[in-house]
Amino acid sequence: MADLNAIGIVASDMARSIRFYRLLGLDVPDTPGEGHVDATLPSGVRLMLDTEDVVRSFRPDWTRQAGNQISVALQCGSPAEVDELYAQAVAAGFDGEKEPWDAFWGQRYAQLADPDGNPVDLYASL
Repeated sequence: MADLNAIGIVASDMARSIRFYRLLGLDVPDTPGEGHVDATLPSGVRLMLDTEDVVRSFRPDWTRQAGNQISVALQCGSPAEVDELYAQAVAAGFDGEKEPWDAFWGQRYAQLADPDGNPVDLYASL
């Protein structure tokens, strides 16, 4: 059976994307001059960031399209960490989509958008 091993995001601004994910605590290499950045997360899943030029190198007809085709969810250690990371991201100039709230399904939840508009959820058990 296939195993979900990686999440790929096409970054329009590699440096800003790296800064965003590092701010959220992911150990993403600080190599904004690279066309591809690969970070293995503690869960074993890899986060891959590629520039638009890299994607066009193997898909020449690729164009950026608006939409919410992907989202990333980051589990936090506590409800307070959800609030803290959300506040840090917004204070750093990143887009907060929905402020932290206690969701009916038993989690503290917040929603950000990365520099390319991809939804990034923060959550922790209540």
